[in-house]
Amino acid sequence: MARASKNDDVDPANYDAAPNPVWFKPVMVGFLLLGLVWVIVFYLSGSTFPIPGIGGWNIVIGFGIAFIGFLMTMRWR
Repeated sequence: MARASKNDDVDPANYDAAPNPVWFKPVMVGFLLLGLVWVIVFYLSGSTFPIPGIGGWNIVIGFGIAFIGFLMTMRWR
């Protein structure tokens, strides 16, 4: 016979998750758009902007910023 654990009395269907703070959605969308704009500026400027000295690492920075926004979408309620 199995022992009942502490978590057996919690029904996931009845669990009501707390809503996100008011600032969460604008920050999430801001990260997504900032990453997109970063990559677009890099391509349209011929690899000279946003940071001229790092070359192709601008793509990594742009996708990294957008990836933070994508990670935030998983926590959005």
